Amino acid sequence: MNNKNSGFTLVEFLVAILILMVGLLGLLQTVNLALNKNMETAFRNEALSLADEQMMQIRVKPFLCISATVAHPPNILPSPVRDIQGLSKEYTVQKIVAAPTAYSKEITINVGWDYKGKNYSHSISSVVSTFPK
Repeated sequence: MNNKNSGFTLVEFLVAILILMVGLLGLLQTVNLALNKNMETAFRNEALSLADEQMMQIRVKPFLCISATVAHPPNILPSPVRDIQGLSKEYTVQKIVAAPTAYSKEITINVGWDYKGKNYSHSISSVVSTFPK
């Protein structure tokens, strides 16, 4: 006599649990990757904001008050610390001012930070000029 209502065997149940665990681990890895990329983006956005602030502080000065960088390495400003999503992150800011002509100056701001052992950087440049008298 063959009984068709025997149900799941223990092996079938363990295989189903294994498949479910693999799926859940994949989902957890996706969440971990999303959180990591979210933090990288938050740090990058803060670096963009910091670089823009530094550039605006220089650009509001009169043309003659913007001094060209003569020191090597270029001017390294104090490392600002910013709070991002509850974490304190330290950035390095480097200011480079070059004078390609007597009537123009090129300003470059480099912002650097590290996250999980990797170094990241962002750079912005602007040219300020004046009219000859």
